[in-house]
Amino acid sequence: MYGNEKRSQLIIFSAVFVALITIGGWISVPFIVPFTLQTLFVLLAAAVMKKYAVIPATLYVLFGTLGLPLFHNGTAGVGILLGPTGGFLIGFIVMALIAGLFFSKKSVPFDLIGLCLATLVCYIFGVAWFMISSGATLWAALISCMLPFIAGDIIKIVVTELVVLRLRKSEDFRYDHD
Repeated sequence: MYGNEKRSQLIIFSAVFVALITIGGWISVPFIVPFTLQTLFVLLAAAVMKKYAVIPATLYVLFGTLGLPLFHNGTAGVGILLGPTGGFLIGFIVMALIAGLFFSKKSVPFDLIGLCLATLVCYIFGVAWFMISSGATLWAALISCMLPFIAGDIIKIVVTELVVLRLRKSEDFRYDHD
């Protein structure tokens, strides 16, 4: 009589997280690879949607690649994906999947391991693509694309875990798509 509530919930959460990841890209500090809040929202999507967080991350990259101005500061297109930040954008998809799988375990050690591993994998994609697209050495890519972001990413991991702990205590919030 009502339709599929779980599917509706999945669609709503996907739309919300695509929007949040986009907003996170508008909150940026220019740098070789800009400082943004996108990874925070990718990690929060994983915390809320578990393995299904790969959906909003993929939609974000797909829509931005197809020309919707979703990427950092309203940029879009294949050129951004092929540019120096493209590896991080692809890394968002893998990041969401890894963190989401770890959040399925529902315990703090798994959460933190998943958040750290997912962030590391995003760095690997970003640094590797930066080296390929710009011809930079590994050391130059690490200095440009990873070292300046570590402190901020640690803060994002802590914030994500604090939100998760709060959500797990809430009786009103239950995302059970499985």
